[in-house]
Amino acid sequence: MYTVTGKADKNQILLQHAPLVKRLAYQMKARLPPSVEVDDLIQAGMMGLLDAVNRYEETHGAQFETYAVQRIRGAMLDELRGMDWLPRNLRQDMRKIESAMSDLQQQLGRPPTETEIAKHLRMPLAEYQEKLSEGGGHQLVYYEDYQDDNDERDNFLERYLVDANGDPLSGLMEESFRHALIEAIDSLPEREKILMGLYYEQEMNLKEIGAVMGVSESRVSQLHSQAISRIRATLRSKAWTGEA
Repeated sequence: MYTVTGKADKNQILLQHAPLVKRLAYQMKARLPPSVEVDDLIQAGMMGLLDAVNRYEETHGAQFETYAVQRIRGAMLDELRGMDWLPRNLRQDMRKIESAMSDLQQQLGRPPTETEIAKHLRMPLAEYQEKLSEGGGHQLVYYEDYQDDNDERDNFLERYLVDANGDPLSGLMEESFRHALIEAIDSLPEREKILMGLYYEQEMNLKEIGAVMGVSESRVSQLHSQAISRIRATLRSKAWTGEA
């Protein structure tokens, strides 16, 4: 890995650790929406690896791969942050909705209705539905979900992330996330479960789904945002209780 001058051959290091970048990218991709391209994560990760190579001498003895993983993962998370286009105030509104859903689910022992959620949030039903419409770009996973902001509740997806060792436990943790996601979808009210199936499995657009369900396209968008919030609330609840 070193040239006759005693300095690391950067190209050789990049080539040697390229599989590490790819492995980290696919591990992260397994927890992200279909809209995120793994090639984008790999490209960002390679930039993180290059940065690690350039900065490595400054780490004073840290093992290179350990340091590289941090830089690679950080670069991928920066890429995810760039994809998060929903305004922060709307994201905060959606988190309040998620919190209300979680509280009511625990109180009622079933998914709360729209009217119950609106009442819990102390707002008219029409206002609640308007917030769902505004949150039409609501995603299952956001950059902020990976951040440690001293609030374990907001860092709920961190428990599902695996390290770069590729050991059997990593596979089990990935399987755990998939099972948690499937259970969260299965727990949706029937109409929202059907909508998610039409959207993600049948790949129908909102207008087509509206025709099938007999509602407007805007109403489908509201129900989709609500379903995503229910899923996030369920996953968040499992992370709090350690059930995943």
